[in-house]
Parts: sequence; C-alpha cells; structure tokens
Amino acid sequence: MERDIDQAVKAIVNAGYVIALTGAGISTESGIPDFRSAGGLWAKYNPAEYATIEAFRSDPEKVWRMLFDMVDITVSARYNAGHAALAELEKMDILRCVITQNIDNLHQEAGSENVIEYHGNVSRLECLYCGQDYDKNEFDAVTLIQNRIPPICKKCGEILKPAVILFGELIPEEATVRSLEAARKADAVLVIGTSAVVYPAANIPLVAKQNRAVIIEFNTETTALTNFATDIFIQGMAGQTLPEMVRRLKAAR
Repeated sequence: MERDIDQAVKAIVNAGYVIALTGAGISTESGIPDFRSAGGLWAKYNPAEYATIEAFRSDPEKVWRMLFDMVDITVSARYNAGHAALAELEKMDILRCVITQNIDNLHQEAGSENVIEYHGNVSRLECLYCGQDYDKNEFDAVTLIQNRIPPICKKCGEILKPAVILFGELIPEEATVRSLEAARKADAVLVIGTSAVVYPAANIPLVAKQNRAVIIEFNTETTALTNFATDIFIQGMAGQTLPEMVRRLKAAR
C-alpha cells in the first residue's frame, strides 16, 4: 500500500485536473451500510415495491415506512476522515469536484463545496405537486421520525418526498452534464468506495480513461473496474488511505 500511495501522489502532483467519484464504501465507516448489502435497506424492503417513483405517487405513506428507516440510518451519521480528506484536497486546490452516488450529505458536512449529486440528498425535501423545496431543518425532524409522520407541504398540503432519486426517476440533467464535463477534463480520477458498475456514474472513469486520465481506485477489495480501467489500486479503508495520501501530498508540495 505504501508504494501505491506514493504512485498516487506522483500522479496527482503531475495532474492539472483531479476529480473524485464516491460510492457507498466511503460512508460505511460513518455507520451507513450499503443499501445493497446483507444488512442494507434492500434486505428489509423490496425496492421494486417501496423505492420507485410510481410507488410514491400511488401510496406515499407506505413508501415513507421505508423512507423513515433511510432517514434513521443517515440522520445520526457523521462524516469520517475519508470525507474530510477530500474536503482538504479541495482546499489545497487539487480536487476540482466530488461526484457522489451517496445521498447522505456527508461530503458537504465535511467541507466539500463542489459536490455533484447523482442520486439527490436526503437532507432536502420536495413537493411533487407544487414544486416547493424545503430543507429538513424547516421541520421538527425528531418528532416526525419518532411518530412516523410524513412531512406535509406547507404550501399545498401534499406529502413531501425526500429529494433523493427513486427508481424510475431520471438522474438530474445538471449532474450528468457537469460530471461528464469534469470527466473529459480530468487528468486523474479518484474512485472511492464504489465498484463503478452502476450507470451512469460508472461512465465517469471510462470517459476520463479515454482521455488518458490516471484512474486511482480506493477500495477494500478489488472490483470489476480494477482489472480493466484502474491504473493504481490502493487497498484499505478510505478513512485511513485518503488521509495518508493527503499527508504525503502536503510533504511533496
């Protein structure tokens, strides 16, 4: 791992444009299990029944049974050293953006400012009927969660939906456009805590690779990406490997 981190540092020092793609793996250290894992949300709720936009439109109260568990998982989570390391890279004017598949808002809480969200953010609420948007702090979240009462739009009275992308909804066009632009510019891509096989996010390292970017993968085990696109593989927990890389980058500058 020592040699791999040194190779990553060298590649980043020589890169003019560095981006990051993050997945569930960076947040597991914050106590948020991968929804697809054995102990994840989809083990308890069939996503075809509870996590589609059609299900929400037809029976939002039923879908909120699953959503309350999602909120329970994320509301008490705090960012970890991996999130903080990426925020530090941005402050060092090295990292241009974080493209994330996560909905937990932990990159922002750690201090990252240029975050592109593919799947939305659980800390915001939206009304599908009148278009009103809310921050979760506009509601008494504790009472709502404890009593399992879905939040109601203050403008039209309909049940609100967390601003997360449910199955059947499109990835926001702005996120797609911005991330592809960043991938085309990238000289190096940090792929962290994701197998990078779920599209369209999986396209990011491939687009960058076509433009000869260096793909630096941080994961606890090899993935499908490792064998056909990764140039440098750093094995371990992101909360340990990313801070160590930042430390060495500071020493190399």
